[in-house]
Amino acid sequence: MFVLLSLVAGLLGSAHAAPAAPPPVADFFGPSAFGGAQLSPNGQYVAAKVPGPGGRDRLAVVELATSKAQVVAEFSDADVGDFQWVNDGRLLFDSTDNDVGVGDINAAPGLFAVDRDGRNFRQLAQRRSNFITTPAAARLLPWHTYMLSQRGAQDSDAVYVRSLSFEPGGSVRSTQLLRLDTRTGRSTGVPQPGNVQRWVLDARGEPRLATTLEDGKSTIWLREGEKMSEKWRAITTFDAWVASAGGFSPLDFDADGRLYVAARHDSDKTAIHTFDLAAGKVDPVPRFAIQRYDFSGRLIRSGDKLVGVRYLGDTHATEWIDADMKALQEKVDAQLPGLVNLISLPRRPEAPFVLVTTYSDMQPRTYFVYNRDTGKLDLLGQSQPKLDATKMGRQQLVTYAARDGLPIQALLTLPNGAKSTDRLPMVVLVHGGPWSRAAIWEWSADTQFLASRGYAVLEPDFRGSTGYGTKHLTAGFRQWGRAMQDDVADGTRWAIEQGVADPKRICIAGASYGGYATLMGLIKDPDLYRCGINWVGVTDIKLMYGGSWFHTSDLPAQYIRYGMPKLIGDLETEADQLMAVSPVEQAGRLHQPLLMAYGGADRRVPRAHGTRFRDAVAATNKHVEWVEYPEEGHGWRLPKNRIDFWTRVEKFLDRNIGAGVQKADN
Repeated sequence: MFVLLSLVAGLLGSAHAAPAAPPPVADFFGPSAFGGAQLSPNGQYVAAKVPGPGGRDRLAVVELATSKAQVVAEFSDADVGDFQWVNDGRLLFDSTDNDVGVGDINAAPGLFAVDRDGRNFRQLAQRRSNFITTPAAARLLPWHTYMLSQRGAQDSDAVYVRSLSFEPGGSVRSTQLLRLDTRTGRSTGVPQPGNVQRWVLDARGEPRLATTLEDGKSTIWLREGEKMSEKWRAITTFDAWVASAGGFSPLDFDADGRLYVAARHDSDKTAIHTFDLAAGKVDPVPRFAIQRYDFSGRLIRSGDKLVGVRYLGDTHATEWIDADMKALQEKVDAQLPGLVNLISLPRRPEAPFVLVTTYSDMQPRTYFVYNRDTGKLDLLGQSQPKLDATKMGRQQLVTYAARDGLPIQALLTLPNGAKSTDRLPMVVLVHGGPWSRAAIWEWSADTQFLASRGYAVLEPDFRGSTGYGTKHLTAGFRQWGRAMQDDVADGTRWAIEQGVADPKRICIAGASYGGYATLMGLIKDPDLYRCGINWVGVTDIKLMYGGSWFHTSDLPAQYIRYGMPKLIGDLETEADQLMAVSPVEQAGRLHQPLLMAYGGADRRVPRAHGTRFRDAVAATNKHVEWVEYPEEGHGWRLPKNRIDFWTRVEKFLDRNIGAGVQKADN
């Protein structure tokens, strides 16, 4: 066992045996015991976030050959946030404060660098905006400087970082790329072709592609030469919000300069293609495709060689191109059977070590180091060590037909030991977005908590959800409260017909768009749902299209102007239709018990959405519970608030569809 485990005072040991009673709420929603790990470029060291004696996250480094570990960076007033290797001997990281909600944050992440032995620490970017410039502050980059998620060459002390400019509401207007020397603090700007939203580095770790957004159109630009002074050339322009001809998403370059992209190219589903930079065209023959899903993922390199593809199918998986990597995957899978085992490689493998992240529907993520020479697995850490995986619920992916015949995939989770014909109390958990995906086979705190309390959980990927192709996605356009809502109701009726759910004990719940769907479900299908739980949910569609003197939204201005009319509806020409599916306009029709929770500092769905609906429904419904977390934004950042909220959820469900209502009925 690595010495790293002793740095966290035993928190990363084996999972404790679960007591007879369900695990406490805090075991699901308390702070994670392990913040993930990253291998150095040569694979000889691993860096990880570990909690210190006072609870603050620190940055630690382990020399894998000797298991020697040491803490290399920590703050007295903050936690270490994101981190990455600059090269084999130096790390870049920023700060956060896990004890402060969004509304109380008074500092930016900053940027810092340190050697792997803890020496040569240097602050590179400010944590606060300094109106009074001092010589020390003048040497720092401004507070709006952030790390770039894509790694550079990792062979010098320099990295690429992002300097952001913002719109009044807080969304990003443009991203300037800077080359930063982490020892001297000096930086050089990269010329940009416009308001860049995304940068892509090539196999040498140099900026090669930039995506700009103007007037609702995305343009992808190519820098053809190796010098920073080289001009940018536009290679395609397409609608930023609706799939169209010429649209693609750049993935990566290989060592030969070949560009790989995710594109549909006359197919319903996205696949990996190559892009001919000279001709400006996507190769029509896909290099990698998933039978039932759009491609979502990344390419995997080892040195200069492309060795595999990480993708999202039923769950996260890897397709290895390299024969040696296929053999390695088989060896790891043999030691960790029945689990998803994701192997992460160092950039330049000079040592036998790889990282393995493993999980299942029942097991939270656990992290190992695997030695290819010895075949030995060593535990690094566990995200939720207090939970017993054998006591979690089982998941299965199911498919049902919507009323118009469209197939809808959903994730069904049953309590431990339950059967699919037990007619259980059920929570229909509707995902947010709504352009996202929920039906993924993996451990989820929300879902498993509900299952641990005896509830079946159904998570439908209604039309408009991503990952299922263009037909499924576009079928949800302009269908808020209509066909999208019907898909959720049809899934609920399917669960009743299959014997999964007790028709008298079903609750609908969700956050953001899921909160909207909760309210519309209670209004539109009162026969199906006995109660509802809405947190940070949209209640007033008109309010989404513009701010007012008392609230601001962080939705990008271009999205509101060009995206929302196509995806949700035009507020001018379709006002009557939108008002008909706006919950605040229909509040008098909602009579079931309702739990509502909002963040006082939420700028995605401002608090006004909650208070307007609360006040509107109060006239006809006395069974509404309201909770507000003043310091929270769009979701619960603080463990204390997560624990409080889910404790309320547990009591609310118990009263309305759980053991409490059974006792009352008897």
